[in-house]
Amino acid sequence: MSNELTPRNHAEYGEIISIIERAQENAFRAVNRELISMYWDIGSYVSKKVKHGGWGKAVVEDFARFIQAERPDIKGFSASNIWRMRQFYETYIGNEKLAPLVREISWTQNLLIMSRTKTDEAREFYLLLASRNNYTKRELERQIDSMLYERTMISDEKNKLFLAKNTGLTALRDSYVLEFLNVPENHKEKQLRKSIVANIRDFILEFGKDFTFVGEEYRVQVGNKDFHIDLLFYNRELHCLVAIELKVTDFKPEHLGQLEFYLEALDRDVKKPSENPSVGLILCAGKDDMVVEYALSRSLSPALVADYQLHLPNKTLLTEKLRELKELADIEDEG
Repeated sequence: MSNELTPRNHAEYGEIISIIERAQENAFRAVNRELISMYWDIGSYVSKKVKHGGWGKAVVEDFARFIQAERPDIKGFSASNIWRMRQFYETYIGNEKLAPLVREISWTQNLLIMSRTKTDEAREFYLLLASRNNYTKRELERQIDSMLYERTMISDEKNKLFLAKNTGLTALRDSYVLEFLNVPENHKEKQLRKSIVANIRDFILEFGKDFTFVGEEYRVQVGNKDFHIDLLFYNRELHCLVAIELKVTDFKPEHLGQLEFYLEALDRDVKKPSENPSVGLILCAGKDDMVVEYALSRSLSPALVADYQLHLPNKTLLTEKLRELKELADIEDEG
């Protein structure tokens, strides 16, 4: 059975994907609003206790330890973050214009705006900018660093800033939102993988005109089981399939073994008799280092191996690109 989709498939399935993405966006927004409301209520409680009940640094630290002991599954309640909740509440309480806006962006974005702006006008500017353009924390930080508010106040472009619309979900996939839902760590890793895979696909296609994209999550069958290759390309100069697997963990020898297993399946069931053996790349974006390794068929002649190395992306170049993409991926915002 062919893995290719017809144009009609793309159009019809694309509509379903749009429905799914709208539902995801609505869900993330709803959870984010509840999360910010919770921080607001806790900030209100702590603020009143400090003002009327004698709470101080020692009590808040004891409170933080209590939460960590009673509910270790709940994250984001260090003593410093509890004080931030109090500051958050006291910054916006009584401001009917800005209080609703803070619920439209992530907690890390709120902390950034709160710590880097001095006036309500500047806070409103960045709150609207972040929510209407669905900015990530890094994008918002870049705009603040460039003094966009100050530059806009003396320009004629003020009304144009809020016209752009980015429909991605990156900004809403804040680590606090995921932890509030008690979502397993592998969910965040999945989002990180998805972001890097999409960028690696574009990078390979831009690398040279000889690469043609075949498919993402490309299915191969071995026995009665289905397996999926992250990215599959065809190189017209080498006349071979090029499989790419991404791991968001440190490199392990079994990763290379898994890729070689996929290459055997490709050569047996997908490769045409006139084509050369398939080649694979394993990309590992670990916590401490990036690793790029090639998987080549043992049947390749030295001349063909040299030809492959000449026409495939350089390992050093790929390693640097992988490190760049890992740094740019904003799945795990810091508080």
